[in-house]
Amino acid sequence: MRGQATHWRSISPSSSSHKTASVDPDALADAVRSSNRRALARAITLIESTRMEHRAAAARLLERLMPHTGNSIRIGISGVPGVGKSTFIEAIGNHVIDQGHEVAVLAVDPSSAVSGGSILGDKTRMERLARRRRAFIRPSPAGQTLGGVTRRTRESILICEAAGFDVIIVETVGVGQSEAAVAEMTDIFILMLLPGGGDELQGLKRGNLELADMVLVNKADGGFAAAAKRSVADYSNALQFLTPRSPSWQVPVKACSALQGDGIAEVWQTVLRYRDALSAREEIAARRAAQSRAWMWAETAASLRVQLEEHSGVKSRVRDLEDAVTHGRLPPTLAAEQLIDIFLSAKAKA
Repeated sequence: MRGQATHWRSISPSSSSHKTASVDPDALADAVRSSNRRALARAITLIESTRMEHRAAAARLLERLMPHTGNSIRIGISGVPGVGKSTFIEAIGNHVIDQGHEVAVLAVDPSSAVSGGSILGDKTRMERLARRRRAFIRPSPAGQTLGGVTRRTRESILICEAAGFDVIIVETVGVGQSEAAVAEMTDIFILMLLPGGGDELQGLKRGNLELADMVLVNKADGGFAAAAKRSVADYSNALQFLTPRSPSWQVPVKACSALQGDGIAEVWQTVLRYRDALSAREEIAARRAAQSRAWMWAETAASLRVQLEEHSGVKSRVRDLEDAVTHGRLPPTLAAEQLIDIFLSAKAKA
């Protein structure tokens, strides 16, 4: 990272006392670029804000930072709850920092149904990594976003890159559409699995394995060591019947013990080999370009929905249409068309 080393500490969304209402996006961008950790936390808080008055400042901030992004390896981590994702990220994060890198972790936590905030936060997770000078951990609540990542995770990646981090790790809650969502915003997607045999292999969704660039069987220690070894063989055999995402890469299956630190160095070396193999054929650049186009259309759909929900004409009819759909008097497709017609007609008259 440029200049004097900065003490990057784990910062939760609620820990920043700065208000975003009067933010100067140009000054904030300069502070992020100068490796100011409070500015980094404040920048992410700004882009995560759902308040409409913050969107212009967030857009200007990203515009200023975009020329300084892209210089990292983006790693996605997913797996079922309890597989040890946080323990693994702490282990590999510490290892990578020891190799001279700057590591940012964007950890998406389950959301509280009461407050909407992160349930786990950062106080009980990755404590050793959070104390490292070259680490930054940002927990964010998943909220109502599908896929185990927040709507603004992509922007958070860019901001961390602009701040000088060259390894970005995105951890998801590991449920539902997590695998597809994280694979669509990172360079390498690592699927973590628990040691297990035939029944677990049969129950694993084929799509999860097809998305993976690396499969890790964690908790390969103690009484689980033998089961982990069998799982590596089982998953390796299964992958032979699937087409890898890249013709330049044969998906490896490895066992590790994040708790003991066993296999962590080998995992990092595999990540580097993956980056070199795909970079040689410009596949990472092509993948990022496709991700950016998909991101554009996803944002277009999300922004249009916000405009629809806030439009006065739509608001005046939405309850009646919802009631008609609920009681079976109107098909949802027709109700949706009517809402869109109301919105477009009002726009045409404006």
